[in-house]
Order: sequence, then structure tokens, then C-alpha cells
Amino acid sequence: MEVNPRGIPKAPFVENVEDHVSEAEPVEIVLKKFQEAVAKYKFMEVNMLQRKRNLDAKIPEIRKTLEMVQFLQSEAEEGDEEKEIETMYELNDTLYATAKIKPTGKVCLWLGANVMLEYPVAEAAELLTSKLETALKTLSNTEEDLAYLRDQITTMEVNTARVYNWDVKQRRLARAKEEAAETLD
Repeated sequence: MEVNPRGIPKAPFVENVEDHVSEAEPVEIVLKKFQEAVAKYKFMEVNMLQRKRNLDAKIPEIRKTLEMVQFLQSEAEEGDEEKEIETMYELNDTLYATAKIKPTGKVCLWLGANVMLEYPVAEAAELLTSKLETALKTLSNTEEDLAYLRDQITTMEVNTARVYNWDVKQRRLARAKEEAAETLD
């Protein structure tokens, strides 16, 4: 079975419906399998969209933090021990406070789960750069997977329509044969 780089299976395109539908596997079963496949792809799509939303929110935050760390790094490298930086910092989503700080060459970063660690500024910049690169790569992969999933959903919906239309045509032909046979009797 063909899969994309992250293991999402490729939907098979049904070229010839007659070859796909048989006595052992009637139309109803085939249609049910196709609908289940579409549901699985849509479930994956919902999860990917959630991941993309999370990354879209996280990446600007990482960038903003990295820019601040780089600014603190440049201030610490200037070496003026007495220089104070006046800044505003976020207490809450809509609440900011003003502070005067002296560059110390160290910075504290939230790691998550109520954990904060102190890093040398250069190490913090490396860590944030690495996190940003990883988040951007993950976002790119997620967007690629979303496009792939949309293609697979479309393929399965087309397969479903083709099998359904084939079944309608077969039923009409059978009904026409029955009517022709009745008129001959």
C-alpha cells in the first residue's frame, strides 16, 4: 500500500467499477467501505487542522521570545553594567507592567507544565532557534499532509459517486430487461 512520508495511506482510484464490485462484495459493502475510508480521512484532517492552529499560535510566540532573547544578548554583549533597560512586560492577555532591568546575561524561559528554567542568553537563543525551526518544519509537514488528505478525500468521494452511479445504471438496465421480458410474455 502506498503512503505519504508520514504514513497516511493513499486512496486507490477505482478505474473500472465492474472489477471492484463482485458477487462476494456487493455494491452496498463497497459503498460502506468507501464511506468508512472518507470518515477516517476526515478524522485525520480534523486532527491536522487542530495541529496547524496550535502551530499558527505557537510560532509567533516563539519568534517574539527569540527576538527578545537576541535583544538581551546584544545588550549583555555591550557590557555596560549600569545600563538599565526600561520595558513593558505582559502580566496577562490584556495587562502589561513597566519594569527596569539590567542585562545579566541570563534569561528564564517557560518550558511548559509550570516549569521555568534559567539559561545563559546564548543558550536560550540556540534553544529557541531550534524550537522555531522544528515548529516551522512541523507546520510545513502539516500543511503538506492536509493537502494530501484533501486529495484522498476527493478520490474516495469520486470513487463513491462512480460506484453509486454504476449501481443505479445496473438497476435501470435490470428493470428495463424485466419490463422487456414482461412485454414479450
